[in-house]
Parts: sequence; structure tokens; C-alpha cells
Amino acid sequence: MFRRAKALVGLDIGSSAVKAIELKPSGKSYKVTGFGTEPLPPDSIVDGAIIDGAAVADAIRRLFDGRGIKTKDVAASLSGNAVIVKKISLPIMSDAELAESIYWEAEQYIPFDIQDVNLDYQILDRGDAAAGKGTMDVLLVAAKKEKIADYTGVIAQAGRSAVVVDVDAFALQNAYEVNYGIDPNAVVVLLNAGASATNINILQGDQSVFTRDISMGGNAYTEALQRELNLPFDVADALKRGQPAVDGATYDDARPVLRAVTENVMLEIQKTFDFFKATAASDKIDRIMLSGGASRAEGFTEMLTERFEAPVEPFDPFKKVTFDSKRFKTESSDIAPTVAVAVGPALRRVGDR
Repeated sequence: MFRRAKALVGLDIGSSAVKAIELKPSGKSYKVTGFGTEPLPPDSIVDGAIIDGAAVADAIRRLFDGRGIKTKDVAASLSGNAVIVKKISLPIMSDAELAESIYWEAEQYIPFDIQDVNLDYQILDRGDAAAGKGTMDVLLVAAKKEKIADYTGVIAQAGRSAVVVDVDAFALQNAYEVNYGIDPNAVVVLLNAGASATNINILQGDQSVFTRDISMGGNAYTEALQRELNLPFDVADALKRGQPAVDGATYDDARPVLRAVTENVMLEIQKTFDFFKATAASDKIDRIMLSGGASRAEGFTEMLTERFEAPVEPFDPFKKVTFDSKRFKTESSDIAPTVAVAVGPALRRVGDR
């Protein structure tokens, strides 16, 4: 009963790179015992769908072999339109009744054939008939079996075994709670701007009350620069990352294009917040925690702060998790924005739901 559950390597398979983190308990928190990131060829993964499985498997293999990560079991996470997260209200029932009826209930909320998805759920509020609340709140999570098979398949091709598959939004939440704790009265937005998508998870205390994946991220900036300034991919990508001048094109040329894309992303974030406020008891947002490589884009933090009038902070996944910069030959602050999602699955254990 007291045997420590076996650790897993957290693996984030993104559109532009794969990242791995291995953690070990240390005092009241954790320390990083394995870390690495490996770029993916362009278009290996498009909108969360694996297009070139062999290239992705090769990158995972290089990542583990090159960083000497021996652990075979990994926890990965998914996002995008093949994943549905929904809070639903049901009549109060026992755990056994819920387990029996959840598939039938889920069919009403999931836009896929129920046979084609893996389903999980968590009770958020059991209700209280005596107090006049005759319904219970349940968080429903469904992911297409086909997408899970694609991701677990490339992991198997790389010689590893996926024993836990999480959702990006909840991976972020796990990383946040370990590093920042839980304030039961605060509404916190976890916003992760990745290469192909922006994940938003709105927390109230320890509960996820609203999630959404926006299918825009860092790739939209590169594509806009290619289109508007007629640049090849490599030049556009370098300018996006802030290089002052590349092959005759300057960052000053790129700035207005980048800001226009950021404005479009802000409009989608605004829609998300409006959806949330329309269904929430309170419309306040206490803090916005920002992660993901695209969050470094021109004007992103500044526009977010101006538009939503809530404190915007960089999300530090190593705030309480020890990262040895000398050992890994990189500063934690340099990689923090891009590895937040990988830290979440690394906290999972074999046998977790």
C-alpha cells in the first residue's frame, strides 16, 4: 500500500517539437532528473493530427537516447478538435448509477459516435437535495480512439510505452497546482499558446470550470509572414522569433504583420472569456498565467494585459520544481514557457486514472 508508484516521463508531442521531462520526488516537491527537447520537421503534425508518424517516432527516439532517459513508460497528452471537455449537470445519483449511465448521458453532448471515443469523467459537485440542489456537476472528457491510437502508436514505434494519456488543459492544471498551490476563492486562467493551438483552462479553486482549444498558435505567425512579406519558411520563422534581420527582411517589416496575428488570437481569447462569463456565477478573472512558445510573440503579453484588465504572469513550471541549469546546460527561464505542458504528465504515475 505504501510502495511508491512508478514514475513516468512526461512527453509533450507538439507541432514543432517533442519535449520530455522526468521528475523525482524531492522534499515537499520534485526535481527534474531528465529533460530534453527535439525539433520536428515542418508539417509532421498539422492541427494536432500526426501526418508523418515515422518522423515523429524518430524525434522521440533521438530525444530519449540523446538525453540518456532510460524510463520506458511515458505519460502523453492531447488537445485539439478530437478532444471534448464538457461540464454537464445530471440528477443526483450514486457512483454505481453514474458509471452505468454515463455513456448514455455523454451521447447527448459529444459530436462523435460514442463507440469511437474513450470516455472519462470526474464528479465536481455531488449536489445536495436537502439544500435545494437536486443536480450534480460532472466533468466529461472524451477523446477519439483514432487520435489516441495515433499518438500511442508513434510512442511505441520509438520503443516506449504510453501508459497514461492526459489532456493538455489538465496537464497544465497539474503543473500549476504543484507550483502555485490552490486558492479556493481565485479564478485563474491557464493560457498556453503553442505552435498550432492555444489551450485555455479556467480554474476556480481546484476545479476546471471552462476549457477551450483555439486552433491558432505560433504557426499562424510564420504563415502570415510568408504570405504578407513573400518570405521562405526559414526566414519567416527566424523573424517571428525576434531576429533583427534575416536575408534582407527586418523585424521592423515583420512587426505589423505579427501584431495583426496577435490581434486575431486576442479576439478568439475574448470569445472564450465571453462564453465563460455567460455561464459562470461571477465574471471576475483574478490572474492569467501565460505559457507556450507563441506567448513570446510581438505584443502578446501587452495586448492580453490591456484587453482583459487582469494581472498577466509568465507561468513558471519550475517555481517549486528544482531544475539544475548546469546539469542540463540551459537556464530554466529559457525553456519554462515551452515545457509547461510536459511537466503535467510527468507528475502522473502508473495506474492513475
